[in-house]
Amino acid sequence: MDDSYILRHVDHTQLSLTATAADIMRLCEEAVRFGTASVCIPPCFVAHARGAFPKLNIGTVIGFPLGYDCTSTKLAATKTALDEGAGEFDMVINLTDVKMGEFGRITDEIARLKEVARQRVLKVIIETCYLTEDEKVSMCHVVTKAGADYIKTSTGLGTAGATLADIELFRDNIGPDVKMKAAGGIRSRDDMVAFIEAGCSRLGTSSAVKLLTGGEAGAY
Repeated sequence: MDDSYILRHVDHTQLSLTATAADIMRLCEEAVRFGTASVCIPPCFVAHARGAFPKLNIGTVIGFPLGYDCTSTKLAATKTALDEGAGEFDMVINLTDVKMGEFGRITDEIARLKEVARQRVLKVIIETCYLTEDEKVSMCHVVTKAGADYIKTSTGLGTAGATLADIELFRDNIGPDVKMKAAGGIRSRDDMVAFIEAGCSRLGTSSAVKLLTGGEAGAY
């Protein structure tokens, strides 16, 4: 598996709480230079990035990182990001709803965000580190039923990130139209290869470009 193939699976990510406009511009420049699948950046930088890089695939986060914004807030954030030029959305589910068994409510929220996003890509972060095996399986079914494009392991800010065991569980329980994204703790080339070979179409990481082109791994 060559480096360019790996990079085509990467959402080049900068979600630091202290990221500056210069950091985001550097990230976008790297994405263009090295051919990553997209960038994933904070919503406040979407319009600036779109103006500077009109052809770049720009993703952003919704309800990040805790997920317990009201659905109306997530819908408004999605519409704003769409209007400002985002092409992909990584939303965080409301984990309190999972713990209360309110899977119908989660299904409805995802479906409503997908309706707003229209043909753009919607990825659903379920934050696996906080879920039981049964809850992870239930979320595979929810994401499938709601019509999202991806199920994603983690925000990268929880107690743990992606694991191959969770990707294998996803693979066994999602529908045929749902893709998988691993994120959080991907800090080596071997990690990236393993997740792609396990079936991930996307990897969320700040480390890939540095690891594959020289330098230290990032934190996400």
